[in-house]
Amino acid sequence: MPVRFPVGGPVQAAAPIVQFGHVRKQFAGRPVLDGISFTIRRGEFACLLGPSGCGKSTTLRMIGGLLREFEGSVLVEGTRPEDRWRSLAFVFQSPRLVHWRTALDNVAFGLELREPGMRAEERRRAALQYLVMMGLALDAGKYPAHLSGGERQRVAFARALAVDPALILMDEPFSDLDVNTRERLRDQVITIWQATGKTIVFVTHDVDEAVYLADRIFVFSRKPTQILRILDVGRPRPRDLERDPALAELRREVRALFATQREPPHGFPSAGDGQPPEPAGPRGRGSWSGPAPRLGG
Repeated sequence: MPVRFPVGGPVQAAAPIVQFGHVRKQFAGRPVLDGISFTIRRGEFACLLGPSGCGKSTTLRMIGGLLREFEGSVLVEGTRPEDRWRSLAFVFQSPRLVHWRTALDNVAFGLELREPGMRAEERRRAALQYLVMMGLALDAGKYPAHLSGGERQRVAFARALAVDPALILMDEPFSDLDVNTRERLRDQVITIWQATGKTIVFVTHDVDEAVYLADRIFVFSRKPTQILRILDVGRPRPRDLERDPALAELRREVRALFATQREPPHGFPSAGDGQPPEPAGPRGRGSWSGPAPRLGG
């Protein structure tokens, strides 16, 4: 499976790839999402930004077809998310790589699930291309225990890319990393996104991260959650948060929105989304590129 790079970077088509219509969600009788509606354009980098526990990860799971009981409408490419699982891939906060597989074989793992008829050698050859893309060619034979946290997360991102999804869902993938590694990975993800034309939906509670990465920022309120505002960043890349007056003003605007929620813009105390914990293993807090598991039987 060759790596596909569309000429000219991502193209924003008129038809949205994700549509939310008046979505409400409760956990144990407690409202989490309170009638949210939005669309995400094909090819854009969208950040879901809000305080910890406000329902951002819940929203991401709905897009991915992992949560199916709710009021309202969620569509991916015009149909139910669970029917579009081949178009989706996840990258979670913790990579959760298979510890007895090398980096190369971890990347090939998604292809085993998506393309069972593909020969093992062909899968490994495709996987190597994505490790090269992530700057990990020399680490292909290493096991996760011998990789740094940043390297493991790059393997997880390569595994998501390898199945050639239209939509990549990223749930605070850099929050466990040190500042320098986090900044390098942000730049790397932007470069690959521009080259491949994927749509990325990225969850964060870090204002600066959202302003640095996003085409548009979807600002979530505290629970019961509504969308306070959708902000178009509209600045060229690479971005300089300290020297660009427009970005400085945008950061102030977002922080002012948070002030109305009586929440600080960074480091919110984690309260969760009121949802059960993610399942363990490759379907849990790592990259996942197989069919959405059927929850609740």
